[in-house]
Amino acid sequence: MEARVLVVANRTAATPALIEAVRERAAKSPAQFTLLVPNPAKGVHRVVDPEDQSQDEAEQTLELAIPLLEQAAGAPVEGMVVDAEPLAAIQDAINIHGFDEIIISTLPTRVSKWLKLDLPSKAAVLGLPVTTVTAGGRTEAATTAH
Repeated sequence: MEARVLVVANRTAATPALIEAVRERAAKSPAQFTLLVPNPAKGVHRVVDPEDQSQDEAEQTLELAIPLLEQAAGAPVEGMVVDAEPLAAIQDAINIHGFDEIIISTLPTRVSKWLKLDLPSKAAVLGLPVTTVTAGGRTEAATTAH
C-alpha cells in the first residue's frame, strides 16, 4: 500500500533540498505526494502589495513546484492552496485526506517564521512522522511524537 505524504511548503516548494527529500522518500517505498501551500491571506480582501504572497503567487508556486516534485517522485503530485495558518492547514489536510507522513519545507533557520513558531514539533504532536527540510540545508532527523 502506498503511503500518503503531505508536503508542506511555500517559498521553498521548488528548492533543491525539498526536491531531493521527495526523491529520497519516493525511493524508500511507494508513496503518493500532495503539496500543500498555506496562504493565510487567501480569503482576505486587501490591497495587494506585489511583495506579498498573494493567491496568484501561491498558485504560481504550485505551477512551478509540482512538475519538479513529480519528476522527483516519479508519479503525479497533487497540489492545494489553503487559506489557513500552517498548523491548522496541516490538521485539516490530515483530517480530511488522511495522510501517513509529513514533510515540512522551510526557509533557512535565521529567516524561517515556521521554525520560529516550532511548526515541525507542533505538527509531530498530530502523531505522524515529520521530516523537516531547510532550503539550502540537509534533511533534519525525522521527529515523531511518542
